[in-house]
Amino acid sequence: MTNPRPVSCGLDFCSAANLNSCLAYANDSRYDFVCVPLVHPLYKREFISGPAKNRRGPFTRPDLILNSSEWSNLIIGKVSPFINVDSTDPVVRKNSEKTLTQELSLASHFGLSAVTLKLRNAANENINLARIIYDKVSNNNCVFQVWVQVPMENPIRQSYSFRASEESPRVDENPWEWWNTFRAVCDFNKKIGIALIVSHDLPDLEEIDRWLGEPVRCLVLPTTLFLTNKKGYPVLSKAHQAIVKKFAALEIQFILTGATRYQSISYYHNYLDFLWKSCQTNGTVEKFARGYEDYLQCPLQPLSDNLESQTYEIFEKDPVKYREYQNAIYEAIKTTVSKLEEERKIIIMVVGAGRGPLVTASLNAAKRLQQEIKIYAVEKNPNAVITLEAIQRDVWKDLVTVVSCDMRDWNPPEKADIIVSELLGSFGDNELSPECLDNVVKFLKDDGINIPQSYTSYIAPVQSSKLYNEVKQLKDRDKHPLAHFEALYVVHLQNKYDIAKPRPVFTFTHPNADPVADNSRYETITFPVEQNCSLHGFSGYFTAILYKNIALSIEPSTYSTDMFSWFPLFFPLKEPIQLKAGDELAVHFWRRCDSKKVWYEWCLSKPIPVPIHNLTGRSYTIGL
Repeated sequence: MTNPRPVSCGLDFCSAANLNSCLAYANDSRYDFVCVPLVHPLYKREFISGPAKNRRGPFTRPDLILNSSEWSNLIIGKVSPFINVDSTDPVVRKNSEKTLTQELSLASHFGLSAVTLKLRNAANENINLARIIYDKVSNNNCVFQVWVQVPMENPIRQSYSFRASEESPRVDENPWEWWNTFRAVCDFNKKIGIALIVSHDLPDLEEIDRWLGEPVRCLVLPTTLFLTNKKGYPVLSKAHQAIVKKFAALEIQFILTGATRYQSISYYHNYLDFLWKSCQTNGTVEKFARGYEDYLQCPLQPLSDNLESQTYEIFEKDPVKYREYQNAIYEAIKTTVSKLEEERKIIIMVVGAGRGPLVTASLNAAKRLQQEIKIYAVEKNPNAVITLEAIQRDVWKDLVTVVSCDMRDWNPPEKADIIVSELLGSFGDNELSPECLDNVVKFLKDDGINIPQSYTSYIAPVQSSKLYNEVKQLKDRDKHPLAHFEALYVVHLQNKYDIAKPRPVFTFTHPNADPVADNSRYETITFPVEQNCSLHGFSGYFTAILYKNIALSIEPSTYSTDMFSWFPLFFPLKEPIQLKAGDELAVHFWRRCDSKKVWYEWCLSKPIPVPIHNLTGRSYTIGL
């Protein structure tokens, strides 16, 4: 992915006796912020009982040593490590609760952008901590995020220190499980993110990819991870470089922790800056999608809404789509000519012509073959028709006849050898291509060719706290709070983990030979679950066969390189579903139609049943 901003690195301090000196040191070494304890790590407080209960004087530094902008932009506060609000000792627990509350209140007073704390090494040992944090961040006055520190390490290890009640060695719980329990108790609150501590012993690739579906705010890099290259500078191993490159797509930050082994701690920053710049890509799709990563957009409905000039302009710049359409039209003309018994013009109808790119593609294909053609450009948008008529008058001349009409209402003077359309949506059929093309099949000769010939939709289960929270925060006064979880969204997916590979859902073929066209569909799709994860919804893709072996695809395994006309769809679930390794995920998808609209419904039956989403199209429909 692209990284338009420069690398952002912070420097971790175990303690900061003089905060201004720490900031000056970090700034001189090119670091952007510091991570420091809110209170000196050895300064314990006793609120219940004990000699420190009545200790006088301030318990930490005053706010006056920095201005408000410096507190909010340069400081990440660390919570005291001795706090244990889940202790079984009631005195320790209550004292810890008051200490944590005091420090969180201080962070809010300072106006910090984030505080960070560590989870204890078992999922059920952080429940009271989760309650306190959730209570704090749920308050609308809470300005800071909470970065939960979790180690990313290989969980396949055993502890042979037996407990008295255990008959076998205790296998350590995967750190992801600690996090998953913690954030689930906090209801996936968007103010809670992860500071992922990168370890020497990395987990396998599948586990690393699972973290890509989490709200990782920064990677914590101990200085002990770095090797020394031949020139005497710090570098990361190839495995750790790969980690950085994977997470660079999420626009994360870095925190360097530990003592330096070099002349200057700036060497680490210089290397991370070099690595960050090497992650930058400037491909066609990356340039087009910059700023739209994980941004929810409503799918276009060009059948019921007239597209604007800017929308046409954006999609006409796609370097792949119209090239492949032109190749398909070229092959279709060749096939048609080979069947002719006498020389004549080939009749091509471009239905849904927009501002004419497919008309131009048809003319170019015919010119390559030196074949005479006659084109009907049919378009319902009166504003786009103005453009078509202007181009026809000045460029196309008598080769093109512009028809200002909804293709479903048109009565053509003759039948077509080839019908061409670009009515495809991100799910193939979601812009109602089947309904449109079924209505124009009567325009096509018996041996005529339809471009596209067929298209198939695909879905894949995804874990993405980011997308779940993006949907969760959508509000409309006149809609039920959960209505937005029953809609579908176009989104350039980034912060997600693919739980399983995409599988096909619905296929449509043209021309449709069925005299009574029924475009309603129902399919059950099953997916294997390889590891524990959270299911937040489904990504949607399509592949299309334009003609013969010429195809367009946004399905990841067959993706048409550099094509940007379509981002995937996202079908959310109202509640995250906890999946276990070995589960079978059974998903049910419906495409339903009536005389005025089309809509999708979806639900799960395995591993647990969930209610049908968007029943009867109550929250989202596509207008006919």
